[in-house]
Amino acid sequence: MLESQIIEHLRDVYDPEISINVYDLGLIYEINIDEQQNHCNIVMTLTSAFCPAADDIIADVHQAVTSVMKTCDVKVTFDPPFDPSMMSDDAKIILGFE
Repeated sequence: MLESQIIEHLRDVYDPEISINVYDLGLIYEINIDEQQNHCNIVMTLTSAFCPAADDIIADVHQAVTSVMKTCDVKVTFDPPFDPSMMSDDAKIILGFE
């Protein structure tokens, strides 16, 4: 399935300040796939609106998705804002939240 392939590649994209991948951090809000157009729209957030690595993370997400799909648009939103409750259980354990 394309979505699982995309998720697998997103798990290779890390927030350099936290060293957890963007998917398990809960930064990926939506993965919308158009199989006919071989295109994907990603809606994501960042841990902070002032994230110094924002451009690099967004570029890495784009590159990860286009390794599976022909094209990709990445939209960044802060609604809702990132909250640690969005993280996967594995990420919470690694960061000591559980």
